[in-house]
Amino acid sequence: MNTRFAVLAAALLATSPALAADSYTFDKAHSTVGFQVRHIFTMVGGGFGDFAGTINVDKANPAASSVEFTIQAASINTNEPKRDEHLRSADFFDVATHPTIAFKSSAVKAAGGNLYEVSGQFTLHGVTKTVTLPVQFLGEGKDPWGNEKMGFELATTLNRKDYGIVWNKALDQGNMLLGDEVKVQISIEANKAKPPAAPAK
Repeated sequence: MNTRFAVLAAALLATSPALAADSYTFDKAHSTVGFQVRHIFTMVGGGFGDFAGTINVDKANPAASSVEFTIQAASINTNEPKRDEHLRSADFFDVATHPTIAFKSSAVKAAGGNLYEVSGQFTLHGVTKTVTLPVQFLGEGKDPWGNEKMGFELATTLNRKDYGIVWNKALDQGNMLLGDEVKVQISIEANKAKPPAAPAK
């Protein structure tokens, strides 16, 4: 092979991640974004119904993979309309000012087995922090209609005060109405992007 051509080919491969990575998009109908927080004594849960994300998977080099997702804060649902209205207000998520919750990865590190540490910028309530999320790869395969899929899940804990969500009420017995730590659980089923259809001849 001509040496100059070989160098050019290597350079093109190095700068073209699309040649190595497959793109997957969140299948919202088969995915969940949930949370739990302490209310007086017990854990009360909820979730978000409107979210989207893209995962670029490089099987040959997982460290070159990436993920980003966006959650519409107004889609919060705790199965109690008055509470949800309060959560959308300036006391909590302030969705009128901060409509989205977002994450964009900057590094993916294998952590043994099917576990990965995914680091990146997480934005909540207008505050952006670098976080590392523990992600488990659940597997891949085709559904009965031939769609290629992958599954992922994560569970982590965030302190809401780190993101400026500080509303609370003191109780007569001395403790607070709400806990500061929020347990987050995300389960994602993702669909592999299909190649564009060939143009009609």
